[in-house]
Amino acid sequence: MDMQTGVLSALGWWQEAGIDMLVDDAPRDWLRPIAPAAPAPAAIPDPTPDPLPATIAALHARLAAPGLVANAVSPRIPPSGDLASGLMLLTDMPESRDAAAGELLTGDAGRLLDRMLAAIGRDRAAVYLAAIAPARPAGGRIAAEAIGELDRLALQHVILAQPKLLLLLGDAPARAILGLSLAEARGRIHDLNQRGATVRVVATFPPRHLLREQGAKAKAWDDLRMLLGEMTR
Repeated sequence: MDMQTGVLSALGWWQEAGIDMLVDDAPRDWLRPIAPAAPAPAAIPDPTPDPLPATIAALHARLAAPGLVANAVSPRIPPSGDLASGLMLLTDMPESRDAAAGELLTGDAGRLLDRMLAAIGRDRAAVYLAAIAPARPAGGRIAAEAIGELDRLALQHVILAQPKLLLLLGDAPARAILGLSLAEARGRIHDLNQRGATVRVVATFPPRHLLREQGAKAKAWDDLRMLLGEMTR
């Protein structure tokens, strides 16, 4: 085979292999490794939380919205009482028996709350009673991922309700409103300054704790006397 025949044979083979250009306008480094394609950028979640309700009616609607309390085992129970009473009570969640009555703090815990209110000259019609979680989750424990949103709503609830006095019933309300545990918050008056208004805050034990720990009732009475002192100023 002469050289011309060999070249033509090679060109024919390249053409059958799909190679139809022997030269390019610019030199290429054919031995350079091919860089892997850059991965698609991951979607960045929007860190901005939903806007807070601007009215008390809008807040009540948010609390009634489905999905706010995961694994809820009770219907949502709305706040009750007199919004204009000047005294707001905040608990953590409905008790297990509250669903049947359709209101917060019923049964033995409710009867104890009624006695506590009577001791300061009030009843349920003369206070505004609300819960951080509007429904009771399975196991009676709020999921960790829901606490932040519920705490934001609880503080906004206080701001919109505009009470003069706020009684926090338990550890979860104390943490949501004051950023303190109940042990840290008890025994003194707190000033909650929001939008130019000051709310006087007292933290005490929830009724269900007092039913289990009879010795804590004397401490709860001390808390109520502090609250009563603020009411009569």
